[in-house]
Amino acid sequence: MALKRRYTRNFAATIALVGALGASSEALADDSRGATRAVAARERGRPYTMVEVSAGTLALPAAKVCPTDLNQCSTGEISLALGIRNLYEFGRFGVGAGVVWATTLRNDTARGAADLERDHSRRYFVFEGMFRYTFAQSTRWEFWAAANAGGVSVSDSWTVKGDRKPLAGVQFLGPKASTIGSEGGAVGLGLGGAFIVVQNLSIGGHLRYMNWFLPQTPKTNPTGDVASLAGRVDVFDLGIALAYRLSL
Repeated sequence: MALKRRYTRNFAATIALVGALGASSEALADDSRGATRAVAARERGRPYTMVEVSAGTLALPAAKVCPTDLNQCSTGEISLALGIRNLYEFGRFGVGAGVVWATTLRNDTARGAADLERDHSRRYFVFEGMFRYTFAQSTRWEFWAAANAGGVSVSDSWTVKGDRKPLAGVQFLGPKASTIGSEGGAVGLGLGGAFIVVQNLSIGGHLRYMNWFLPQTPKTNPTGDVASLAGRVDVFDLGIALAYRLSL
């Protein structure tokens, strides 16, 4: 009787495994068919969607950056930028939306008592809608021009040594940094291209020029810190991108 139950359990497990393998095979087959349909849609000018992730640099070459106060400014900076976009493409045209997140590569020394070891850092968040036109295309590569418009948020943060390296075993409630957020608009133009590596997966790059429009009067916080960017800011976005196409 026990032997019969064991064989029954083994048989049920085998059936379940075969079913799971069959489902996996069907899923892989569906993905393969979807990839083939996406390639065919691109070649025939039919609609398809594309997800794109990018990494690169965000450069503000002429920006007046004032991390401590309005009388102590420097010109320009370069930040690390990461982005993700979703596009709906039909023929040579594409529309979509995306976000870009960037951070400064180093912290600046901020004003304050020397024993506090106060630092300043900055983050950028861009959210935008975009339009693309592919002006040159073959079965393996393409080149496009783009326009984008949206918004930008610049976050300035100040920390002391105790925030960055708290004493062992000591926990503090509440924010660990003093932060100022500056919001504004963003518009830009760009050029880019891509090379299709396998089926619907491509690798490429882009160069974009953007204008950010931030408040003319920089914000300040209760401790007297001031937002490091204000007014119109020229921005260059240079990066590489990995894109995956999906059929509709």
